[in-house]
Amino acid sequence: MLTQEQEATNWRTMQHIARVRDLLGEFITELLQRGRLHDQSKLASPEVEGFTEYTPKLAKCTFGSPEYNEFKKALGPALAHHYANNRHHPQHHKNGVNDMTLVDLLEMLVDWKAASERHNDGNIRKSIEINAELFQMSPQLTRIFENTAREYF
Repeated sequence: MLTQEQEATNWRTMQHIARVRDLLGEFITELLQRGRLHDQSKLASPEVEGFTEYTPKLAKCTFGSPEYNEFKKALGPALAHHYANNRHHPQHHKNGVNDMTLVDLLEMLVDWKAASERHNDGNIRKSIEINAELFQMSPQLTRIFENTAREYF
């Protein structure tokens, strides 16, 4: 039999558990929405034309290679529009990764994983390494991304 004090403690603990569940639910709802809307801007002009031409080319080259970077450069206005309309890209934010939310970061990491699967020689760990340098990610955030990739991918 619990004491009155233990019952009161348990009641407060159950309130805390319910609150954490509700807050996690808000993140889940946002992540589901992000999944539904992810990269929708690629499906219409001005992006669809550029991505139709360059997606197959990008898939055949190594991520981060000079050839890959030339193809990305050629995407020019389509890529600029894409970054401007998709907050999971560091280029969307004035201060890059430093202005992103946890939800942005998670969508970005999952995007990197999915993109790595489109390349003939794609590798999420290599993508994290290259992007960490490109976007000047802290060693701590880079390690968190590596841990997440190891655990979930």
